[in-house]
Amino acid sequence: MPDCPFCQIVAGQAPAALVFQDDQVMAFLDIAQSTHGHTLVIPRAHYADIFSLPKELGSHLFAVAMELAPRFQKRLGAEGLNLIQSNGRAANQTVFHFHLHLVPRYAPTDFPLRWPNHSSAYSRSDLEALARLLRGESAP
Repeated sequence: MPDCPFCQIVAGQAPAALVFQDDQVMAFLDIAQSTHGHTLVIPRAHYADIFSLPKELGSHLFAVAMELAPRFQKRLGAEGLNLIQSNGRAANQTVFHFHLHLVPRYAPTDFPLRWPNHSSAYSRSDLEALARLLRGESAP
């Protein structure tokens, strides 16, 4: 879908700080992060909601999320991780491309949470550095 921002990321028409990708799934940092490391996991193909998602692909999306989870604890020091599927009007969203949110939880003194303020305090270079860290790469 040309007007879907997630499809534009998949097509390489919009930048994203990638954390993971394979032939079916992409994971990237949320540009409007409310927490340090908030990551979106999406199928490369456009599915509007969970009801249209093939079962095997749904299983793969959750498997990728579980593969990424230990990185949040090891590399970002997350105290926990919320795994959320929410899209559509009921969730007050405007992107109708099925996706998962991986939202790290931190001790209140470790990192200032800005929820529900969706204004990012991170620059593009901050996001790329964080994505490299989650991918296990060293700084350039």
